[in-house]
Amino acid sequence: MDGSALSDAFRVYLRNHNLPVTPQRLAVAEVVSSRERHASADEIARALSAGGRAVGTATIYRTLELLVRSGLVMERDFGEGFKRYESARGMPQHEHLFCTTCGAVVEFEDDRLDRMSTLLAESHGFTRSSHRLVIYGVCAACRRAS
Repeated sequence: MDGSALSDAFRVYLRNHNLPVTPQRLAVAEVVSSRERHASADEIARALSAGGRAVGTATIYRTLELLVRSGLVMERDFGEGFKRYESARGMPQHEHLFCTTCGAVVEFEDDRLDRMSTLLAESHGFTRSSHRLVIYGVCAACRRAS
């Protein structure tokens, strides 16, 4: 989902829930949707500040919470002590590789994982609705640097 589509969808969500549509909220949504990587609230704040937009920290966190609740943004916790956010840009189920040295996050999809998770759930009497996988390790760039 590109920036304008996410902003438009967020605007509709806010109106449908009788919440104010403010320039600050739309600016946060725009930054999240324009990022290639999974951004932290601090990175979003720095991007807003670099763009000359004054948005308070509390507003950023409250807006991120609304974006997650709306289903337009996904919240990710890679065990770093803070959360990261990515646009739910119509990407199908995907997994993450997380570098424990530099914090790089790589997304990937693999149909075999979907099939395997369904089979594992069924073998234990579950009907799978979703799953989440994060593989922690060291990326190739960090291995070369060490």
